[in-house]
Amino acid sequence: MKTYGLIGFPLSHSFSKKYFTGKFLRENITDARYELFEIENAEQLPDIISSTPGLKGLNVTIPHKENVIEYMSELDEPVKSIRAVNVIKILPDGKLKGYNSDYHGFRQSLLSFLPASYHGIKALILGTGGASKAVKAVLMDLNIPFQFVSRKASHDAIAYDAISTDLIKDFRLIINTSPLGMYPNVEDCPELPYEALGSSHFLFDLVYNPEETLFMKKGLANGAHVKNGLEMLIGQAEKAWEIWNS
Repeated sequence: MKTYGLIGFPLSHSFSKKYFTGKFLRENITDARYELFEIENAEQLPDIISSTPGLKGLNVTIPHKENVIEYMSELDEPVKSIRAVNVIKILPDGKLKGYNSDYHGFRQSLLSFLPASYHGIKALILGTGGASKAVKAVLMDLNIPFQFVSRKASHDAIAYDAISTDLIKDFRLIINTSPLGMYPNVEDCPELPYEALGSSHFLFDLVYNPEETLFMKKGLANGAHVKNGLEMLIGQAEKAWEIWNS
């Protein structure tokens, strides 16, 4: 039996296990299973590898996407610039190769969300964690200028309290890569001047549970276009399956 799985913390509401278990049933894949490995520290990864017979690949989620890099023997080319791993392939010799399928999932979903004439649009990336690195790479490849936003200002990010109504009007694509608003904390959302949003704004939330986050609700209330992270998740999951079986 081939085993695949997800490492992260916490994993109480995992999309991946439900998705892959359903995929195996739909496609009559009878020699595979998908398990959850809830680990608080990336240092526990070698123990997961050594204690799980038949393990072929892992997905990686918060908060380990960056910390697992040191355990990789090889990195797929895009990871070298993104500096975050969300797919691990266990090679025949037992070594680990790191990939990032968030890039593929986000790019596909973003292009289906934005109008064909998106050129000239500028983006705010809310959050600076592992998922934000893939978002940055996609925006760079699409020639969309961007600005990081974090809780504290730094050399490459502004703080939330620096976002004025004038700035919001200038940045019409706003991407939430943080876990703010994720179940069960559904009353949380990024601190923005939502009243400055309008019909020319596009709010993309990488959160998928709940289906409509407070961030999205506030965008809709002011006429903005909104999208959650479900399509991106499906895209990255299928890319992971392709990687593991290539």
